[in-house]
Amino acid sequence: MGFFQNTAKPIGFGGKLMVKLMNIGHAKVAEWGFSHVNIPSSATVLDIGCGGGSNVASWIKRCPKGHITGLDHSPVSVAASQKYNQKAISENRCQIVEGDVSRLTFAENTFDAVSAFETVYFWPGLENCFQEVFRVLKKGGTFLIVNEVDGTNPKQDKWMNIVEGLKIYKESDLTKRLQKAGFSNIRAFHTDKHWLAILCEKTL
Repeated sequence: MGFFQNTAKPIGFGGKLMVKLMNIGHAKVAEWGFSHVNIPSSATVLDIGCGGGSNVASWIKRCPKGHITGLDHSPVSVAASQKYNQKAISENRCQIVEGDVSRLTFAENTFDAVSAFETVYFWPGLENCFQEVFRVLKKGGTFLIVNEVDGTNPKQDKWMNIVEGLKIYKESDLTKRLQKAGFSNIRAFHTDKHWLAILCEKTL
């Protein structure tokens, strides 16, 4: 397996290295993505594709009275995220679980917010996954997607050949699928670096 194949599902030593690099490499785009969100300090949040755990830690800081759940389908990522957030876990402010975004094990109307940083590229059956996110969100809940590539820069397309299973989505692609899943009040944010953040809500 090539090193970049660890992007989708980190395994082994290469995977352990990858999740550490993700925490560093995704920090700026994640911070930018967080700048578009305003949720209560007591919110319950699900971070899907939690990787090395840095975004879970950011949610913990933003929601000091809330509870944060990190989910990843990679055991390596789960272990790394648990280690990164061990203090909050010991205080029962956080949990990290292994799971599949296409079959979330949480009950309906569980979370005030769900986030997906640098991960929807790999979600199988994207519309079904969005429906699962919609299901577990509370009414009035927020879904945040943050991607470092927005599909408008041809130079970024090379990553689809380098990383197996990666699919780059444009704003219009994601918006259409989110609408089909039931989301509304969909807003998109861009930068000159071709970053993309999408914020939407469950209003039904």
